[in-house]
Amino acid sequence: MSASNDPDHFFQTNHSLAESKRRTRKSKNENGAPIRLPSKILAVIADPSHPTIAVYVAESAGNARRVVVDVDFVKCVLTLRLGQRDILVSGAADASIIVWDIRSGGKLHVLKGHTRGVLDLAIDPIIHDLDENANHGMKEAIIFSSGSDREIRRWRISFEAAEELDPEEPILAHETSVYALRFDADGDLWTASADGTAKCLSRSRRFGSETTIPHNDYVRAVAIEEVGGYVVTAGRNEDVKVWDRGTSDLLHAFEGHYEEVTGLVMLDQRCVSVGIDGTVRVWSLKPSDLQNARSKQDEEHEALTADDAPIKEEGIAGGLTEEEEQELAELMQGDE
Repeated sequence: MSASNDPDHFFQTNHSLAESKRRTRKSKNENGAPIRLPSKILAVIADPSHPTIAVYVAESAGNARRVVVDVDFVKCVLTLRLGQRDILVSGAADASIIVWDIRSGGKLHVLKGHTRGVLDLAIDPIIHDLDENANHGMKEAIIFSSGSDREIRRWRISFEAAEELDPEEPILAHETSVYALRFDADGDLWTASADGTAKCLSRSRRFGSETTIPHNDYVRAVAIEEVGGYVVTAGRNEDVKVWDRGTSDLLHAFEGHYEEVTGLVMLDQRCVSVGIDGTVRVWSLKPSDLQNARSKQDEEHEALTADDAPIKEEGIAGGLTEEEEQELAELMQGDE
């Protein structure tokens, strides 16, 4: 005989039912910027190492967990190694960029320059300073950031210091929010924007626009497939689009997501897409697989077109036939 934990399977007083409904209704509020944990929280103390930004909580499941509370809505992150230290860089909705020491969890630098939320971060693959004492790891790195203010800014970051490069001259390639930044193998910067375009910003032109790929809606993500020479984009219109990098011709639009696509990443010759629909999808960009996908999709579209074709019903769509009109006239004459 199975046991149930569903309260609806047990006798409850009117008071307990009302209390349950009240808690369910109240649990949906976002007051106090709730951080939801998987079990009951029984006690809390400030983190002795960082008493202004984090706490330790005791959970009924038997866990002691560190929770960082002094952060705004984080929009993007990246990791890198400086010398022998692992670094995390985060961009937030409050327009700040924070550099963290992963080992200690402490803040190294807080960078300000954007006037609105930071949407993406990318490491410049060309410019960096090697650390001779750290197995040729980077001593410092150049980070590009983009935001809702349409600006792309550049930062020099080391473990000891951080500064913005050319703070009075941010890169202005788009009309509005820049959602994504991706460097290609040549060191050129590809961008995706809410202005409905994806662009290649040429390093040789001081990151001026070299290629523009127009879309009919927001572009949220861009990725570069170097082997086949493809640019992959996605966004609000739900399709994952594959473009010829040299000609900007649309080669194929993968259909599958049924809500906005929010991210793309390349794994060899496969593109992984994620979206608001809660799915992770994988698309092969090998030439033979791309051709097969195109042929299959064309067949599906033809089948749908045939299914949706209007059915002509003679005598209904165009009114009565001549024979039916004669019969109707004879009946009316008979009634007289």
